[in-house]
Amino acid sequence: MNLEQLKQKKSVKELLEFGLIIFDKPADWTSFDVVNFIRSKLKLRKASHFGTLDPMVTGVLPIALNRAVKLTGFFIGEDKEYEGTMHIHDDVSLDEIKKVIKEKFVGKIIQLPPVRSSVKRQEREREIKKFELLEKDGKNISFRVECQGGTYVRKLIHDLGEEMNIGAHMTSLRRIRAGIFLEKECVTKEEFEKAVQEFEKGKEEKLRKIILPAEKITEVYPVVKVKEGFVEKILHGAPIDEKFLVKKEKLEKGKVICIFSEDKFIGMYKVINEGNVFAKSQFVLQ
Repeated sequence: MNLEQLKQKKSVKELLEFGLIIFDKPADWTSFDVVNFIRSKLKLRKASHFGTLDPMVTGVLPIALNRAVKLTGFFIGEDKEYEGTMHIHDDVSLDEIKKVIKEKFVGKIIQLPPVRSSVKRQEREREIKKFELLEKDGKNISFRVECQGGTYVRKLIHDLGEEMNIGAHMTSLRRIRAGIFLEKECVTKEEFEKAVQEFEKGKEEKLRKIILPAEKITEVYPVVKVKEGFVEKILHGAPIDEKFLVKKEKLEKGKVICIFSEDKFIGMYKVINEGNVFAKSQFVLQ
């Protein structure tokens, strides 16, 4: 699916109704501050973010606009990537720290969320895909972490310090990737405000540029196409029958998919493969 072509076909009004903005969250703002800021500036009915960032953390924060809010749960949970700085309390060599990271802090780990977290404090398994130390300046060490969504990087650094009996805490953190969303797609607060000001004067070019079509969900889940003649039935709640499909699909039960009719997004479905019923709806864009 060519998202750029799809975007060009849409008006700004359509993009605002079913679109995404990848915001560069400033320090000292909560994720909810960003949501409220965007919602009020664009006069939206609703908006939501994909995965909370602590106030001190900056970087990639995807925001769903209006009807795209229904897609939030389908984006959350994707891998994240961060760059940050930690301060170690007792000085040890990079090689010593790297050795402990390799042995204890890469792969599947068990994390207990920090005391001041919004989730229940119980041990959870999380996967650390990559944990690299980049540079050491005295007791300050820059690092890069690629991890499963829901990992607490601040806790990861604290636990590393505890494991080595040297003490460590995170001093800065920036998210550079959230799932398929990259730092280079981010819009800053200043860029966003400028785009809104121009839009209010009738110039839509800057605002159009920063809104992504919510059909970007197709980069996460496979697309299955249905025949145009069955769209009305589907929109009225009918599950996807095999005869609705443009071509026969071989997908395992439980797989989440995007349903389209030509280039029109219909909704998110789950494959059930029961009799002639191929899939049932998770969310339909009425």
